[in-house]
Amino acid sequence: MKIALFITCLNDMFFPSVGVATTTLLERLGHEVAFPAGQVCCGQMHANTGYAAPARTLEKNLSDVFKGHDVVVSPSGSCVAHLRAHTEIPVYELSELLIDVLGVTEVGARFPHRVTYHPTCHGLRMLHLGDRPTRLLSAVDGLELLPLPDAEQCCGFGGTFAVKNAAVSGAMLADKCANAGATGAEFLAAADSSCLAHIGGGLARRPGAPRAIHYAEILAAT
Repeated sequence: MKIALFITCLNDMFFPSVGVATTTLLERLGHEVAFPAGQVCCGQMHANTGYAAPARTLEKNLSDVFKGHDVVVSPSGSCVAHLRAHTEIPVYELSELLIDVLGVTEVGARFPHRVTYHPTCHGLRMLHLGDRPTRLLSAVDGLELLPLPDAEQCCGFGGTFAVKNAAVSGAMLADKCANAGATGAEFLAAADSSCLAHIGGGLARRPGAPRAIHYAEILAAT
């Protein structure tokens, strides 16, 4: 199977380890991962702020870049949701690819830590990932998965929402961080680096709070 990695601009610029982890994981499972160099932003942030024409240009670019690949995988639920709604690219969020396409839940990972999982809004409400990420995490050797109180509540990021509505965003973040801390987990995992950046910033200001981590990095750990 020809799998192409869509790293997303946020991961490429700020969290490259997430792309490395995704590639490491898939190669460990015996798959070849290509990285088309012409990929750029998917256009989500443009579309969300009313710039439809530039968004369409970016969407078309990615459609051309990923032409000919059997599947495209991305460790970003929000970007996958955008591409699925606006293009015909055969794109999957990582947990969808692993469980629905490759038929895998046990990926050979070991991560001996207490982990709680935050289901991000796009993954929860647009992709309907359900329990796919937690099924993968539950199969990791040594990992103790702890339930997150009010897990389905938004973290308050929402792209420009956090900028335009800083007070509301901050209050939502405070609730999410308090709930994460109450679990006693060492790590808080999620499927979107944007939300993790927001939550991670809040957790970093709380002594003894969990550390934010993308779940792909856990699945790649051995």
